[in-house]
Amino acid sequence: MSKSFYSLGLMSGTSMDGVDVSIINSDGNAKFKGILNKYFEYSEDLHKKLTSSRDKINSSTDLKIHSKELDLLKKEITLFHCKAVNEVFKEIDFNVDIIGFHGQTIFHNADEKISRQLGDGNLLSQLLKKKVVYDFRQNDLKNGGQGAPLTPIFHKIISKEIKIDLPLCILNLGGIANITSIESEENSSLVSCDIGPGNCLIDEWLRKKTSKKYDKDGSIAKLGKINTVILNQALNNHESLKAKNILSYDAKDFDLNFVRGLSLEDGAATITEFTSSLLSEGILDFLNKLDNRHRKILVCGGGRKNLTLIESIKKKLVEKHTIENIDNHGLDGDFIESQAFAYLAIRSFLKLPISFPKTTGCKEPSTGGVLAENF
Repeated sequence: MSKSFYSLGLMSGTSMDGVDVSIINSDGNAKFKGILNKYFEYSEDLHKKLTSSRDKINSSTDLKIHSKELDLLKKEITLFHCKAVNEVFKEIDFNVDIIGFHGQTIFHNADEKISRQLGDGNLLSQLLKKKVVYDFRQNDLKNGGQGAPLTPIFHKIISKEIKIDLPLCILNLGGIANITSIESEENSSLVSCDIGPGNCLIDEWLRKKTSKKYDKDGSIAKLGKINTVILNQALNNHESLKAKNILSYDAKDFDLNFVRGLSLEDGAATITEFTSSLLSEGILDFLNKLDNRHRKILVCGGGRKNLTLIESIKKKLVEKHTIENIDNHGLDGDFIESQAFAYLAIRSFLKLPISFPKTTGCKEPSTGGVLAENF
């Protein structure tokens, strides 16, 4: 029987609002059990520092120019994660074997083969006296991949857990949206890619116009009127980006310039419809490239709670595929990615592949992550 590990995963997404912490028990293969999930919100000050730094970093040159500022922020982020982990440790009566530390992405550019996350794995290992796996994406980039998405191998494991017939799709609506199709039990059958913005544009609009961090239930968008002229122009402008056949997007691939001058409600409605249009088209394009069989699509990530967005996507899929909330199957859709990085940490420690040619575009199945044992 293969050895099982208690692994803790740490994930902070493109919304830069806090850290998801999950503990799982797994052997890095077929065995998986979720143990604990908890969210720790960044202070407003830390959130502003992160978004301000991200706005300054548009190239590898910018990383060098702002290196001192980023080094200070890297330490602050690491200490925040450390505090969160210690809080979680107070709630458990067993030993965590390994930690998967994603860090806070500040810049991702597959063409330059750079994916920079703020976070010091060696410092976290030293402070917690635990094995820490970090820098998950760089090896995939070196092997010709896009560095994302990395969660498909975990999606396959949870599909077994919830016992749904294959083929099955999992749609993650985080800041950026990605979709995975699990075609069979074989890792080589996994197919995945980013398909467009998830919450990033909607959240950014709300943060700019209000004190809110997101559009709860899509209620503000529901009050507004879609500006079809602006919407159609924005969709036409997106075609040039789509033509590049990108497997992984960054939040900076999209901006809000097209809704300048609109009211809060009309802007939210137009952005939500823009997001819905890109996602529904992305889903259909993705599935048409497979075999276009009917699939159940389970939705996870914060965007699944935006009812206006979800209803709009459902209408555009015209009953061709069935969309369901992953929570209906006994999983917590807020913590799929943090659980995934706990699982990926185990696979990395065991030197098992975490990315595959049909998920990131890498040349061959590739392991990833750097192990820190600084204690």
